[in-house]
Amino acid sequence: MSDLPPGWEKRSSRSNGRDYYLNIYTKESQWDVPTEAATEQSDKVTCSHLLVKHRDSRRPQNWKGEQITRSKEEALEQLEDYRKMIVSEEVSFSELASQHSDCSSARKGGDLGPFRRGQMQKPFEDASFALQVGELSEAISTDSGVHIILRTA
Repeated sequence: MSDLPPGWEKRSSRSNGRDYYLNIYTKESQWDVPTEAATEQSDKVTCSHLLVKHRDSRRPQNWKGEQITRSKEEALEQLEDYRKMIVSEEVSFSELASQHSDCSSARKGGDLGPFRRGQMQKPFEDASFALQVGELSEAISTDSGVHIILRTA
């Protein structure tokens, strides 16, 4: 096999012994042999979110098993109050998400970890990829409820 394009390392998986290829800049890996030089640009973002569900959400129940009865308007008002608290630095995003998010990511301060395009609902994905690192979104509505998103990487 010929040499790898610049920026890639060949590694061996500890779990299955297969070779994989690591982008030395982004630390992203892939099974396929790379054909182009690695770049520092990532096709992933890392975000945290605070989800407020409402009775018309896809699953109107939070991760604690509580039934959600608030209207979408009430959910948006609540989310806007949370956003104001974060922006005014009254409380940190992760504290608020830990206490109030209806998503199980609340256990991790709202952290969703890294994700690629196609892994989240379209409005959430579009908003996440449009944010700069450290930027907080306005309210985003999806089938799951209403969110504020903080891009962390």
